[in-house]
Amino acid sequence: MPQQVHGVIARSKGAPTELVVINVPDPGPGEAVVSIKACGVCHTDLHYREGGINDEFPFLLGHEAAGVVESVGEGVTEVAPGDFVVLNWRAVCGHCRACNRGEPWYCFATHNATQKMTLAEGEGAGTELSPALGIGAFAEKTLVAAGQCTKVDPEARPAAVGLLGCGVMAGLGAAINTGHVGRGMSVAVIGCGGVGVAAIAGSALAGAAKIIAVDIDDKKLAAATRMGATHTVNSKENDAVEAIQALTDGNGADVVIDAVGRPETWKQAFYARDLAGTVVLVGVPTPDMKIPEIPLIDVFGRGGSLKSSWYGDCLPSRDFPMLVDLYRQGRLDLDAFVSEEIGLGDVEAAFEKMHHGEVLRSVVLL
Repeated sequence: MPQQVHGVIARSKGAPTELVVINVPDPGPGEAVVSIKACGVCHTDLHYREGGINDEFPFLLGHEAAGVVESVGEGVTEVAPGDFVVLNWRAVCGHCRACNRGEPWYCFATHNATQKMTLAEGEGAGTELSPALGIGAFAEKTLVAAGQCTKVDPEARPAAVGLLGCGVMAGLGAAINTGHVGRGMSVAVIGCGGVGVAAIAGSALAGAAKIIAVDIDDKKLAAATRMGATHTVNSKENDAVEAIQALTDGNGADVVIDAVGRPETWKQAFYARDLAGTVVLVGVPTPDMKIPEIPLIDVFGRGGSLKSSWYGDCLPSRDFPMLVDLYRQGRLDLDAFVSEEIGLGDVEAAFEKMHHGEVLRSVVLL
């Protein structure tokens, strides 16, 4: 039987979020209904509300979540009712060009649930909802493709491990998977919000010797230090490129991660890396932004790699259980990313705190 549950929607561009009743259908073939236990408030949800992703309103917000599988549809074998899972927004198909060449983390045919959740009552009753990143987890229950569910240790704290569903995984993966940070390397991270601090934590986990955090906010730099940064640079007071070079014997860092995603920060990353170094763009730019003017001879002469990192180039089935195990062993402090725990009705206030840089993550508990 379809169920009615509470969920948080963005009804129109820029409008405040609303807590409403939604219809969640029974899972069809390849689908699962998940009872949400925790969901982080990610900047991407705010992008949806502001119309920065697309205009397919109304959106059912929330995507950085952990929960328990309640029911599954026909043909589902990867998870079963009762499994504790972290949700991911890239269900791997297994047969596209990327998957066939052994690189499923680049899957070109990721998919979501086929059926739609809908508004249950009031204005627009029956209207189909667009779930954020195919998940829609600011809700008591949600419908997803079964491949979006990754089974992890059920003893893990939902508020902490749910953050692997987006921002924390994006940052960790940008360092470990995309940047290939290794022992003894130097790393600079520009932008120390949730994703940037996760990149710092990932660099520390990988054994980087020097980890330079760059931001304009001293509070964020303090958080970066707690997560493993060895040096900090306030780029409001200092030239970021010169400071990074000064901290690396004049050479620049082996890997520079741009966790902001603006032309000026990408240009800083480009020139702050060592010769043959790597730039990783994990901050998400807006469609109107352009790569800053850089002489082509500099691109050629500096060598190295210019990369983008989408979801930290993660493979959820490989990365989520491993990272949850490290968390359970006390080697990865996911709890440190949880700034506050809130209710479903507090999402709008959490957006405001995020906008002012007051939190790493607000997490909705259900």
